[in-house]
Amino acid sequence: MRSEVRAQSPENAGPRHVAIIMDGNGRWANQRGRPRTTGHLAGAKTVRTIVEHARRSGISVLTLYAFSSDNWRRPGDEVGALMSLFRRYLAGEVPRCVETGIRLTVVGRRDRLAPALVKAIEAAEDATRHCSAMRLRIAVDYSSRDAIVAAAKQARGRSLTRERFAAALAAVTHDHDAGNDVDLLIRTGGEQRLSDFLLWECAYAELVFSRRLWPEFTTRDLDAALIEFARRDRRFGGVEAAAG
Repeated sequence: MRSEVRAQSPENAGPRHVAIIMDGNGRWANQRGRPRTTGHLAGAKTVRTIVEHARRSGISVLTLYAFSSDNWRRPGDEVGALMSLFRRYLAGEVPRCVETGIRLTVVGRRDRLAPALVKAIEAAEDATRHCSAMRLRIAVDYSSRDAIVAAAKQARGRSLTRERFAAALAAVTHDHDAGNDVDLLIRTGGEQRLSDFLLWECAYAELVFSRRLWPEFTTRDLDAALIEFARRDRRFGGVEAAAG
């Protein structure tokens, strides 16, 4: 039986916060001659598998990039299908989250979302508020640069520190607490860029890029990324101590 990846000690600690840019749904569908919406449906199934495996692997916080602010530029029918899929995901997964102890929150803007979707988000957050096994954060209508600008405006005129700015950033993105620095960021689909995702929080994140399209991403791929993270020497700008 394949062993799970777990944090065993401070010296061999796994990442507390993992963020994933779930790229490749559309290409997966195109390669099969199917509508892009079928790729998003396949990607939603992968989300369920990866979320459950992340909880079993001892990850405390998992943030998934579901819909960027730039994604509003996509064709209207695709955007509508994505929003409908997200609403169905919330309705279908909340009972599972409660059962497995996963607290679900949504980060990003809400003023451009349909009122029914905002209501579904609030209901999901309320239903899972007591859960503590893992925190699942889904980024919807999210732009890191826009969030940084909004937080700067909110914090203007105050005696600013990193901690106060992080709190302002959490407030403008409907996050529920500050201090969610990312330890490991994974991007699927073969691209190697951050695409305006958690720029502040990823200041010292380890980056792993996978060529797999998101619907093809498996628990083995997540394990491989966690193993790669464990191999990295994270010094946060420091230097190794002199030998001897």
